[in-house]
Parts: sequence; C-alpha cells; structure tokens
Amino acid sequence: MEENPTLDSTAWGSSNGWLAPREARGGRSLSSVLNELPSAATLRYRGPGVLPWGTPEEEEEEDGGRSRQAFAEATQMELQDPHPSRELPWPMQARRAHRQSHARDQLVHGSGPRMDQLARMLWRSKEKTKEGLQRLQPWAWTLKRIGGQFGAGTESYFSLLRFLLLLNVLASVLMACMTLLPTWLEGAPPGPPGPNTSSPCGFYDPHSQGLVTFDTQLFNLLSGEGYLEWSPLFYGFYPPRPHLAVTYLCWAFAVGLLCLLFILHRSVSGLKQTLLAESGALTSYSHRVFSAWDFGLCGDVHVRLRQRIILYELQVELEETMVRRQAAVRTLGQQARVWSVRVLLNLLVFALLGAAFYGVYWATESTVELQETPLVQETPLLKLGVNYLPSIFIAGVNFVLPPVFKLIAPLEGYTRSRQIVLILLRTLFLRLASLVVLLFSLWNQITCGGDAEAEDCKTCGYNYKELPCWETLVGQEMYKLQLFDLLTGLAVALLIQFPRKLLCGLCPGALGRLAGTQEFQVPDEVLGLIYAQTVVWVGSFFCPLLPLLNTVKFLLLFYLKKLTLFFTCSPAARTFRASTANFFFPLVLLLGLAISSVPLLYSIFLIPPSKLCGPFRGQSSIWAQIPESISSLPETAQNFLFFLGTQAFAVPLLLISSILMAYTVALANSYGRLISQLKRQRETEAQNKVFLARRAVALSSTNPAF
Repeated sequence: MEENPTLDSTAWGSSNGWLAPREARGGRSLSSVLNELPSAATLRYRGPGVLPWGTPEEEEEEDGGRSRQAFAEATQMELQDPHPSRELPWPMQARRAHRQSHARDQLVHGSGPRMDQLARMLWRSKEKTKEGLQRLQPWAWTLKRIGGQFGAGTESYFSLLRFLLLLNVLASVLMACMTLLPTWLEGAPPGPPGPNTSSPCGFYDPHSQGLVTFDTQLFNLLSGEGYLEWSPLFYGFYPPRPHLAVTYLCWAFAVGLLCLLFILHRSVSGLKQTLLAESGALTSYSHRVFSAWDFGLCGDVHVRLRQRIILYELQVELEETMVRRQAAVRTLGQQARVWSVRVLLNLLVFALLGAAFYGVYWATESTVELQETPLVQETPLLKLGVNYLPSIFIAGVNFVLPPVFKLIAPLEGYTRSRQIVLILLRTLFLRLASLVVLLFSLWNQITCGGDAEAEDCKTCGYNYKELPCWETLVGQEMYKLQLFDLLTGLAVALLIQFPRKLLCGLCPGALGRLAGTQEFQVPDEVLGLIYAQTVVWVGSFFCPLLPLLNTVKFLLLFYLKKLTLFFTCSPAARTFRASTANFFFPLVLLLGLAISSVPLLYSIFLIPPSKLCGPFRGQSSIWAQIPESISSLPETAQNFLFFLGTQAFAVPLLLISSILMAYTVALANSYGRLISQLKRQRETEAQNKVFLARRAVALSSTNPAF
C-alpha cells in the first residue's frame, strides 16, 4: 500500500519517520486523530450534550479547548436538526427529551411559518394514514410470529398469500359491480337456447333431461356441468346485452391492469433490499456476522434456531468458495468431463419435461373420445376420472418431477445457491409450461388446429359440433384445475403430512427416523401459489366467479398451511433469503400474469365468440362490441376516442415516453456513477485507517513510552 506523503510530512515528522515532539510538530496528537475516526466516534458516542467515552479529564489547554468548542458546535447543530426525533442517531431517552423540548418551543414561540406548519400537518397525516393501513392488514401478528419462529423466508410465503388474497377480493368486488349487478338490473337473464333453436351453428342445451340422481349432482358439482353450466359461474349464462357486454370486457381489462400495478409496486418495494443484499458492497461474511442477527427473537428455541441458520449460511458460503476454487484449478480434461455430465443431465431433464408435456396434451385430446365410450358413460366414477384426466396429469407431473430435479441438481457440480436457482427455474417452467400445453390443446380443439376451412369450423369459425359454447368449456377446465389443486392440497396435508408427524413422534426408533422430519419448503409452496393464481387469471374471463372461489380457497389454504407449519413442519435446512423472495416471487408472479394474458387477448381479438351463448353472441369477434358501442356515443366523444387510436396521438405519446425514459436512464446512470465514487472514497478512507493503524503499531513497538 502506498503511503500518503502529506501524512508523513505533517503527522509523523521529518526525521526518518520518528514521531517528533509535540512542540516541534505543532500539530495534533495521535490519540486525538484516532479518536476522530468514524468507528471510534461511533463507539464513544453517548448522545447530545454528553462528552464521548474515553475523553480525558485533563488535556492540554489548547487541544482541550479546541476539542470542547468543536464538540459544543456539533451538539448545537444536532439540536437544530430539522429531522424528526426518531431519525436522530441518539439514545431513546435523548430523543424523547428532544421531542418534548421541541414541542415546548413551538408552544412558546408559535407554530412557525405557515408553509412549515402545512408541511408538518401533511407529513403527520401521511404517517397516520400509513399506520392505519398497517393496522388494517389481516394476520399481522400471525406473520410476525411465523417470522420469529421459522425465519423471514417462511414469512414471505404467507405475506405473498395474503397479497394474492387481497387481489382476488378486489377482482371479486369489481366482478360483482361490473358483471353481476348489470345482469339483473336490466331484467332476469333468459334461459339456454334449447334443442329446438334453429341455427346454422347447431343447438346448445346444457340442462340434464329427466330425473337427476345424487351421483350425477356430485359429478356436476366437481366438473362444472349440468346445473352449474348455465349459472353465473360461467360465461355462457350472461345474456347478449350491449351494456353488459361492454362492462364485462372492461372488467377483464380493469382486473388485469390493477393486478399489474399492484405487482409492480410490490416488486419495486422489494428491489432496494434485494440490490443491497446481492451487491458486492457488503461482503457475505461480514454481513452475516454483524448484521444477520434478529433482535426481535424471543425464547431459547428461537435463538438456537437463528444460530443454526446463521451457521448453515456460513457453511454454505465456505462450501461455495471451495467449489469456486476447485473450478478455477480444473484441468481441461476435468472441465470436459464436468460439462459432459451437465449436458447429459440437461438432456435427461428435457426428456422428462417433453414426456410430461406430451402426457398433458394426450390427456386433453383424448378426453372427448374417452367420454363417448359406453363403459365410461355407464360408470359415474370412471366418467369423473376421465373428465379430470388433464388435471390429474398436470398435478401428477408437478408432484413427481420436482423431487427428481432436486436429485439431479447436486450431480451437476454447481454451488448450492446455483442448485436452488436451477431447481426453481425448472419447476417454474414445468408448472407454467404444462398449463400452456393444456391451453394449446384446447385451442387445437376449438379452432380445428388453426384451419378455418375445415368442415367443422368453416360455418361458424370454431368447432361448433363438439364445442357449441367453447368459452364455457375453457372455464370448466380452469374450474376443475383450481378445484383439483385444492383437493390435492387437503389430501396431502391430511393423509401424508399429519400421519407422518404422528409416526415420527410415536416411533422414536428406526421407523421414526425413516419417516424423517418434514420441512416447509418455501420455493415449492410459492410456486404452487403462483400456478394457482395464473390459472385464475386465465379462466376469470370464461368463469367470472373464479376469483371469488379462489378467495375462499386461499383463505382455507392460509389456515391449513399455518396449522401444518406449527404442528407438522420444522424450519427448512436450506433457507430462502427474504431479500431475494421480496423481488423474485413478484417477478415470477408478473411472468404468470404475462403468460395468462396471451390466450385471453387471442380469444378476444381473433377467435369468433360462440353463437349460442354469452354476452358477445352474434359478433364477429369479442372486441367488435367496443367499436359498435362507440358508434352509439355523441359525435364529440366518438372523435375523441377514435383520435386516441390514430397516429396523431400515438406518435407524440411515443416521443414523450422515449424522452422521459432517456431522462430516467441518464439520471440512473449519474446516480450510479455517484455511488461508484462514494464506494471508491469509502475504500480510500478504509486504506487511511489501515495506514494509521500500521503506523501506530510500528511506533508502539519502537517506542514503548508512546
């Protein structure tokens, strides 16, 4: 390290680095210099108006007077600090005294200028509103208890579940105001067309004929057919009224836009913490040693749990460092062998994913054919199984393949954090892609494989012979996916997790060890939530009551997972950091929203609506109702709305957006450069401290009197 010549010439004298006498130097002592270092000042600080720890009682009059004068000026500046008392770096007692003194001064001298008083009132109202909204959040104490006992990563799962529950409540309220109320305000909706309706697109009669048995009623409840098919639960029930069609479509767009805004707000709020945790500003070891302890923990069990988590994180860091060092010294042959193993394992993963997707596609394509066989028609239970065949395949592959991915990841030679990321990405791709394959197979059935000239699709633009109301069919598939996901969660909790906990507690021997201790896997549980919410976003247009049903489902799921967590699970050995969860989970949720918007927009703009059901029957497309409704408005409103779709509006809007984006990028770059300069300045200060410490050690070893 280079030595600063300025420091050598002033602080250390000129005779071969020996410390000159105080009279000859005419400068400050080494102890006073070291005492003014930020670290020493932080340790010695005791509050405003109090001398720091270690201040000598008797100092030279010149140095002592100057130090006390500077200390008094600093104290006076702190007392005049306009920031609130809670933001001052003082002890609690000193901040309370400062707040009381400030309140007395306001009573004596008045409230100050009118603008300051108005700003203070606005700030207080904002703080009170924020505190009130925080009190209204449900399960706040439950989340704190979960975070204190199982860690912040587990708390992030329940926080995301609460967030999704609120989104579904908002969507349900909008649905009731914009869809259900207009349906009955204009009169009772008519019944189904019936078998005697003459139409070139066939007939549609969802009602069952004759006496309906209990088995059939139960089958209709689980599959969404029969009495549920022509009910407010599905798209086909709503009558073809112009105002209802417009509000129905606006509801779908409003729900998507509000969900997008809320998810973006949640992602941005967690981005700052994630960037701080993932940046190189804080080294992994120092951050975990000095900043990882949670002082809100209570109880010996929670303290020992937190100690084990920190110990595990340090072990993971050391293991990853060892893996990186081993990777750096590998020979060419060893690298070729490692990459060969990785290629083979990735080929195996792609083969498993391909087999899973083909199974989902086959199950969807074969459902219609299997339902027409006599054996299935005569056996209600078999008919129900065939009806749930796509849902069973999707749930099966989502249950079987993620553990296989966990077994494959350690064989690839990556670090443990990279293994967790690979497992998450593969599981996420499996869940969302299986849903995409299901939608693709449904699209293939509806549009005759995209061939508009096919015999079954030429007349009406869709396969009217097999699917007279294709929107209701899509809604039924999403309804069955959601219901089957709920039943699967209940079955796993009641038939696997609770008996496993009882077996582990009652059999402490080999059988109990074989059952093992259950762990609450945060990434897997969160991906299940995101998959369920993506299903709701896809099917809410075709099954309007699906958000309301999902609200009830998430409410039951919250208490079920809470019960499972406290009574059957132990904290996971591989913890998931909350800083990563606050940004990664909303980002995956945003990906699910983007995937769900593609089939919805395709259905609205390109696929012709059913001619025998729904509010858009008789239209060439669902979107065609919007221009038709605009044409009935006054001429001024028509001109304004059509102007919004012209180039005269789009081009200036694009230019303004580009300018604002360029300004934002330039401002972010300038802030980035400023942060880099501050980091370099901090490194320079650290080098100065090290230099001073080395000089002090050298002087103390050569001059014991010093």
